[in-house]
Amino acid sequence: MANEPPAPRREDNRMHRVGTSSRGRRASALFIAVLVALLVIVGCAAPPPSADVVPGTPPATAEPTRADVDAWLDGLLPAALERSGIAGAAVAVVHDGELLTARGFGHDGRGPVDPDRTLFRVGSVSKVVTAIAVLQQVEQGRIDLDADIRQYLDFPLPLRFDPPVTMRHLLTHTAGFEERIRGLITHGGAAPDLRTTLATEPPEQVFAPGTTPAYSNYGYALAGYVVERVTGVGFDEQARRAVLEPAGMTSSTFAQPLPEVLRDRMSAGYPSTDLPAMPFETIGAAPAGSLTASATDMARLVRALLDEPGAGALLGPETAELMRSPALGPDTLGTLAEGPRMTLGMFDESRNGRSVLGHGGDTTLFHSHLQVYPAERAGVFVSLNSTGRGGIDTLEIRDALLEGFADRYLPAAVDPSLPAPAPAAESSAEAVAGRYESTRASYSTFLSVLGLFGQTVVTARPDGALLVSPGPGSLRPVAYREIGPALWQEVGGQRVLSTRTSGDRVTEIGFGSAFTLQRVGPFRDASIAVPVLAVSVALLLVGLLARPVGALLRRGRTPVRPVRGRTDRILDLATRFAAGCALLAAAGWVGVVSMISGFADVPVPLLYGLQAAQWIALNGTLVAAAGVVTAVRGGAGRRVVAGRVGLLLGLAGTGTIAIAFGLLSGVGY
Repeated sequence: MANEPPAPRREDNRMHRVGTSSRGRRASALFIAVLVALLVIVGCAAPPPSADVVPGTPPATAEPTRADVDAWLDGLLPAALERSGIAGAAVAVVHDGELLTARGFGHDGRGPVDPDRTLFRVGSVSKVVTAIAVLQQVEQGRIDLDADIRQYLDFPLPLRFDPPVTMRHLLTHTAGFEERIRGLITHGGAAPDLRTTLATEPPEQVFAPGTTPAYSNYGYALAGYVVERVTGVGFDEQARRAVLEPAGMTSSTFAQPLPEVLRDRMSAGYPSTDLPAMPFETIGAAPAGSLTASATDMARLVRALLDEPGAGALLGPETAELMRSPALGPDTLGTLAEGPRMTLGMFDESRNGRSVLGHGGDTTLFHSHLQVYPAERAGVFVSLNSTGRGGIDTLEIRDALLEGFADRYLPAAVDPSLPAPAPAAESSAEAVAGRYESTRASYSTFLSVLGLFGQTVVTARPDGALLVSPGPGSLRPVAYREIGPALWQEVGGQRVLSTRTSGDRVTEIGFGSAFTLQRVGPFRDASIAVPVLAVSVALLLVGLLARPVGALLRRGRTPVRPVRGRTDRILDLATRFAAGCALLAAAGWVGVVSMISGFADVPVPLLYGLQAAQWIALNGTLVAAAGVVTAVRGGAGRRVVAGRVGLLLGLAGTGTIAIAFGLLSGVGY
C-alpha cells in the first residue's frame, strides 16, 4: 500500500545498503526487506525513483500513437521483467481523454496477463478512490474538510496538539500520526473490522496538524471510516456504489476476500519468479490500500479524474478542481510549501514543466502507480505482480516507464535539468548539512530502533551544492543545487527538495509531497550510535567470556585469588546477569525486526520479555558501577577492575541506545 516517498520520486530507499561480502549481502537483504515491508508498507504513497538525466542529451521524442506506444512498451518491459525476476505486468495509457492502449506482459499464474481481465492489488493507489469518496460527502455537506475529525467518530482518538485534526489533514498526510504497521498486511482470511483496527492502540500524534508531512496509512483508513459513519454504509460497499460503478470500474472492488465472481481473475503474487506464489494479501487498513482492479478499470478511473464526457461524473467541477489543487500552504507548512505539495488525495509529480498528479502503491507482492496529466488529458497506470530479485526492481521499472513516457511523449520545451553547478560565493548549503531521518517512523514504540538504519547524510560541497547520501528514492548520493530560498533541485534531474529553518539551521527537508526528513539529535545520530552499540556489545561479550576462557587457559596453574566479600560477589553476579540480559535483548530485537519485515505477527509476551531484559540491563548499570567501586576498594587487581569497567561501559552504552531508540517504550507497532 505504499505510494514512501512519488513514482518519479520514491520514499525511503535510504534504508538500503549495498555490501560486497556474503555477510554484507545478507545484511543488505534484511534491510531491503525492512524497507519494502515497513516504510513502503501497504501503501508507501511515494512514486518510483528518478533516473539520472544527462544535461544536454534530451530523450528521443515521438507522437503518442498506439503503434508507437506499443512498440515502446515492447522494447522496455519484457526484458526488464525477465532481468528482474518479475512474473507479470499490466499497463494502460490514456491520451486525449481516451484509452490509447492497454497491454499485458508476462503471466499471472494461470496464463498470460490480460489487461482487461487480470486483476491486480493496487496498494495505496486505493487512496485516490478513498479521497474521491470523502470529497463526494464534502459536496453533499456531510463532511466539513476543516472540522475536528473527532466529531464524526464513535471512539476516542487521543491527540496531543492543537489545532484539532481535520479531514484536510488526513488527506494530505499532515495529521501528525506516527507509523504503525501491525496488522496492515496478512495473508489469507477476511479483513478485520475497520472500527476495531482504528480504535485499538491508535498511533501517537507526534507532529502538530498541518505542519509536517508524514505519510500515514492510519490517516487514510480513518478518512474511510468517516465515510462509513456519515453514509451508514460499509466503506467497500460505498466505494462500489459511489465511485467504482459510476466510473465503469465493474471489475474492481475493495472487498476482502474477493467476491466469488472475481476470484478466478486475481493474479498470483510472487516475491520473484524464483519463488512460489504467496496467498492473497489482506489489508487491515482497508481504505488505505485494499482496492483490486484491472488495468483497463484503472484507465477508466483516469478518465473520470480528467472529467472526460461519458467517464462517469464522480465530483462536481469545483470539487474536482479542489482535488487537483495543493491543499495546504505556507501558513502551516512554512517554507516546506515551496516544494511539491499534496492535493486532497494525490501527489504533485510534475515533470517537464507539466502538472502531473499521481499516487504509487505497494503491498508485499504487488507494485503499482497511477499518473494523471490534467492539462494534456492523459494518464498512465502500471502494476507489477512481483517484487523482483533486487528489492527495488519495481521502483526502477516504474520509474523507467513513467518518466520515459513523459520524456518521450510529453517533453519539455527546454531541458528542465540544471547544468553542473558553478562555484558559488555564498550558499545555504552549510545550514542544510547534517544527518536526517524520515518522519514516516515509529516514535513511541520499540520500532523507533529502525532510525538506526537509513539515515540520510547531507554535506555541503565546495561549489555550494548539497550532496544528499543517499538521495530520496535512491541508493546513491545525489547532488542538489539551490534554485531559490529554501528550494533545491537535483543536478541533472528534476526532483526538488524544500527546507524549513529554525534559528540558523535547517531542521526539516521536504520531498515528494508527503515526506519529510527531520534532523537527528546527537543521541540518534547513527554515526555515533552504531559504533557505541558495536563497542558496547563487544565489551559485554569480552567481559562475560574473559573469566571462563581465562580459567580454561590457566588449567593446571595456580588459580587467581577471587575477590573476597559477600557483597562484592553479589554485585559481580548481578552485573554479569545484567550483561547477559543486554546481549539477549540485542539478539532478540534483531530477530523481532526480521520477523516484522516479513509481516509475521510477533507475540506480545515476547516483546514484553525483551523489554524486561532491557530494563534489567539498564538497571544493571548502577549495579556494575557499585561493583567497580567494591573491586577498587577491595584491591581486586587490575584485570578484575578492568573487566568490571568494561561491563559497566557496555551496559551504559546499550542502555543509552535503548533509551534513545525506544527499546523501553510501548510494544504496539
